[in-house]
Amino acid sequence: MILLLAIVVVVGLLVFGFLITKTTKELPKTWLEWKTEFKYQYIGALGLVHDAQYASRDRVTLYKQPDRIAVITGGNRGIGLRIVEKLLACDMTVIMGVRDPDIAKSAVGAIVDLGQTKGQLICEQLDVGDLKSVRSFAQRIAQKYPKIDVLLNNAGIMFAPFKLTDDGYESHFAINYLGHFLLTHLLLPQLRAAGRQGKNARIVNVSSCVNLIGSINYKDINGLQGYNPGAAYSQSKLAQIFFTRHLQTLLDREQSHVQVNVVHPGIVDTDLFEHSATTSVPFLKKIFFKTPERGSRTVVFAAIDPSLEGRGGIYLSNCSKGPVHASAKNPSKCEKCFQFSCDLLKIKEYGTGK
Repeated sequence: MILLLAIVVVVGLLVFGFLITKTTKELPKTWLEWKTEFKYQYIGALGLVHDAQYASRDRVTLYKQPDRIAVITGGNRGIGLRIVEKLLACDMTVIMGVRDPDIAKSAVGAIVDLGQTKGQLICEQLDVGDLKSVRSFAQRIAQKYPKIDVLLNNAGIMFAPFKLTDDGYESHFAINYLGHFLLTHLLLPQLRAAGRQGKNARIVNVSSCVNLIGSINYKDINGLQGYNPGAAYSQSKLAQIFFTRHLQTLLDREQSHVQVNVVHPGIVDTDLFEHSATTSVPFLKKIFFKTPERGSRTVVFAAIDPSLEGRGGIYLSNCSKGPVHASAKNPSKCEKCFQFSCDLLKIKEYGTGK
């Protein structure tokens, strides 16, 4: 009887855990949806363990660098807001590309005394899911700033319902990946101009540990044949890994003083989970998830830490090298995704800014 009761309790806890951590608020309806959910349960548990196990090394040292300019997409909430806070504490000029510049400035002003900080905040309009907006933003920035020291591709969505952008791309793929792929292409001349021997310009792509369960569906990149938000999200995050790895290969080939790294910020309690079942248990997120401040550390580490100088193409988690998708170690697969993206955007020569 005691054994039976124990089994019932364990099964009950597992079912409860599954229900409150689903990627959507609804129950899975197909085998693919069930399979995706189980994968997320597994990788999420590993992520939480990794965050707890390596909490002591999840640290970043801030230092003054008033001569440097950083561009960040998003940044008016969650992890991005804390990234901006840290960069301003380094006395950097921080250019935020956001949908509503006034709201973004107010959000930053609520945690940073903009009248006292020696850092400079500039908010520009950008919808990274709109390719026309990306081109307009990049043109304005390139005209005002001939040199950019850091580009942080931070903006993103997670587990959102199906939606195509005006350009005809699924929203996760467009916002998390393709818009940033284009923005990096357009601003790479300014990054090259800023980099120098011993002081590389840096590109930081904010990905996720779910890249480990991702796959790229080249035949149906928009997921029209059975959309699943979890699969769409992991696809976009794996694409960021492939992009990072191949771009670093190209930069090394041309001996450019620019490096690109990709980051998993951790399992972080932010509004990104708004579409998931975790919203029903906010107190558990407060207990087990990282705070946005902690989530910002590895991103800023990738952007400024001297120990990473000259070490591009690395996937970082908790301020150190983390486990990456096996396919990302295959140069031909990284190049395939990169070329696929260039073809979508009709880019003939990547990084020319045209």
